[in-house]
Amino acid sequence: MNARSRLARQICDIGARMYQRGFCAANDGNLSARLASSRVLCTPTLISKGFMKTGDLCVVDLTGRQVSGRRRRTSEILLHLALYRARPDVRAVVHCHAPHATAYAVTGASLPSGILAESELFLGDVPIVPYETPGTPAFAALIEPHAHSACAAILKNHGVVTWADSLERAWWWAEILDTYCRILLLAKSLGAPDPIPDDKRRELWTLRKKLLEATAPA
Repeated sequence: MNARSRLARQICDIGARMYQRGFCAANDGNLSARLASSRVLCTPTLISKGFMKTGDLCVVDLTGRQVSGRRRRTSEILLHLALYRARPDVRAVVHCHAPHATAYAVTGASLPSGILAESELFLGDVPIVPYETPGTPAFAALIEPHAHSACAAILKNHGVVTWADSLERAWWWAEILDTYCRILLLAKSLGAPDPIPDDKRRELWTLRKKLLEATAPA
């Protein structure tokens, strides 16, 4: 099995996981993976991510021009491409409407940091990106300032996007982000979260730095 076939199967597998977790209703969400420096494999528009086949996927170049695929590419590919152009080391992007994280997106409530070790270690600070019409160049441009400083972002009034050096990791970041938001929402019924002490938080930052170094391309 060649690299493209493996990535296509993985996109369909993670799309099914997104659907089963309730991260994408109907034809919501989109995924992509870098094939080469100037080619990206992506999901098509108007398809349930829970029932995709490898033959449904499309290939685009870094301008968004579709170069292969029998179905039309996702309308939100420009968001993905902004991250690929900014970060040559990024190999995959996941966009979904994870419900607990999207609750923060629709309210504009800031996402606190220093509360949960796993979020601190794997995600770091998660920005909330201002609203813009999905699928437009203006929408895609809003993610560019965060490409190097984050690996996940909440899209105001829309959903979340995560990016990583592999599809599996990009999906992990989406799961971790939604779990963190769910924990925060549950904690509100008990009282204000008790933050991690500053010295212990710095230890997590050190561990995060080592993690990033370990996974950086040679």
